[in-house]
Amino acid sequence: MSQHEHERVRVAVIGSGFGGLGAAVRLRREGVTDFVVLERADLVGGTWRDNSYPGCACDVPSHLYSFSFCPNPDWPRTFSGQRHIRAYLERVTDTFGLRPHLRLGREVLAARWDNDELRWEIETSRGRFTADVVISATGPLSDPKIPDVPGLAEFQERGGKVFHSARWDHDYDLAGKRVAMVGTGASAIQIVPAIQPRVARLTLFQRTPPWVMPRMDRAITGVERWLHRQLPFTGTARRGLLWGIRELQVSAFTKRPDELRLVESIAKANMARAVKDPELRAKLTPSYRIGCKRILLSSDYYPALARPNVDVIAAGLTRLDGTRAVAAGGPGEGGEAEVDAVIFGTGFHVTDMPIADRVVGADGITLAEAWKDGMQSLRGATAAGFPNWMTIIGPNTGLGNSSMILMIESQLNYLADYLRRLDSLGGRAALTPRASAVGAWNRRVQARMERTVWQAGGCESWYLDANGRNTTLWPGTTAEFRRATRSVDLGEYEVLRVREKETVR
Repeated sequence: MSQHEHERVRVAVIGSGFGGLGAAVRLRREGVTDFVVLERADLVGGTWRDNSYPGCACDVPSHLYSFSFCPNPDWPRTFSGQRHIRAYLERVTDTFGLRPHLRLGREVLAARWDNDELRWEIETSRGRFTADVVISATGPLSDPKIPDVPGLAEFQERGGKVFHSARWDHDYDLAGKRVAMVGTGASAIQIVPAIQPRVARLTLFQRTPPWVMPRMDRAITGVERWLHRQLPFTGTARRGLLWGIRELQVSAFTKRPDELRLVESIAKANMARAVKDPELRAKLTPSYRIGCKRILLSSDYYPALARPNVDVIAAGLTRLDGTRAVAAGGPGEGGEAEVDAVIFGTGFHVTDMPIADRVVGADGITLAEAWKDGMQSLRGATAAGFPNWMTIIGPNTGLGNSSMILMIESQLNYLADYLRRLDSLGGRAALTPRASAVGAWNRRVQARMERTVWQAGGCESWYLDANGRNTTLWPGTTAEFRRATRSVDLGEYEVLRVREKETVR
C-alpha cells in the first residue's frame, strides 16, 4: 500500500509482540479475517525483537512463557533466550497464517475517533487506515526511557558512545572499553555478566540495589523434548505445574508480605556465596521488602560484580563532565569514573505510554489527557470516552511473579466476547465503557493494592505512577483475572449507534 492509499478494515491491531500476535490469532479463530496488524518495525516480535542485548533472556520458565494454543515442545532451556523467543513468535506468525495481515514499517502517528461514522481514523508513517475496532498491543515495555543527564550531548560530541539496553548498538565493540552501566533492573543484571569479561572496566551506577534470586536455568534434555513432542499432555502438565506454583505464591505478594522474609534469606545467601567483600555486600543489600520491586533472577550477576575490573557506585548517574561519569556525592567520594561508553538500563515509559498521546477519543481529548491523573480502564481493557478501543496489557494487568502470557490470553477472551457483543447488536454500533463502571473497577483494584508488597514494601518502583499509585500490576491471581474477563457485561457499557445513542440498562 502506498503512502496515499487508504485501507478500510474491521479491526486494526497495533503491535506485533505477544499481545498483537495473540490478538491476531484469536481474531482468525473467531472467524474474523478483515483485520491488519500495524507494526512500526520491519519484523514481528515486540520487546523480544527490540531487546537483543548480550545475555537477553526471559525470567519466566519457557513452558509458561508461551501460548497455551501453541505449545513449543522444543524449548532449548528452562529459561530461554531472546533469540529462541523471537523465533517462537515467527513460528506463531506462520502457523496461524498471519503474514497477509501484517503491515510492517507502519508506525501509528495518530488515531482519531469519528463520532459520526463510529470508526477510527488511523494515520501511519505509510498510509491511512479506517477501522471499526482498534486493539492497542504496543505493550508497556516498548518505548525506552533515558534520563536527561547534563553533559550527555557533549559526551557524545567528544566521541563517547551512548545507547539504551533496548536499542543495543551491535556495531560498537565494547572490548577494552571503559563502560558505565546505568541502572540495576532486569536488563542490567543480564548485561553486566555478559559484557564484564570483555570490557577494560565496568562501572555500575546503582541507585537502588535489587533483590536477586538464583536462576535455576538448565538445558532441557533431548528426552524431555521428545516426550513433549510425542505425548503433548506432558508439556501441558509441565505448564500447569509451573502455573500452579506461582498461583500459590500470590497471597504473599498481595496480602501477607511478611511471608516473603524466607525468600529474602535465600536471596541474601545467593549474594553471600559470590560476594565476600563486606563493603560490597552492604552496597548490594536492599533496604526494602523483597517483591516491592521486581524480583530478579541471576546466578552470575553477583560473581560478575565481584570481579576486579568492576566497580559499584551506590548512587545514580547525575552528570557527565567530559569523559567523567559523576554520581550523586560528587568527586572525591568515590562517585565518578572515566568512561568511553554509557549504557542505560533505565526502563521504559510504562505509566506514560507514548501511544496515549496519539489517540483522540469521542470527547476530542487524547488518552494521555484522560489518564493525566493516572491510567485506568475497565477490566484492564477499555477506557471511558474511547469507543471500540481495547488495550492488551492495559492498566493493572501486569504481574509480579508469573507469566504475562496468561494475562494476555484472558484479555483475548474478553476481546472475543466484545466482538460477539458488537455482532449481536446488529447494524453499525460501538461500545464505550461507562465512566461509573471504570471508576468502580479501579476503586476495587486500588483498595486491594493497599495491602500488597508493591504498595507497602518500602520502595519506589516503575510499578508506580507520578502520583504514587500502582496502575501497573494486578493484585490477584491469574485465575481471578480470567474469571473477571471471561465475558463482557453490557451493563458496564453504553451502546453507540450512528445518529443516535442507546443506553443499555
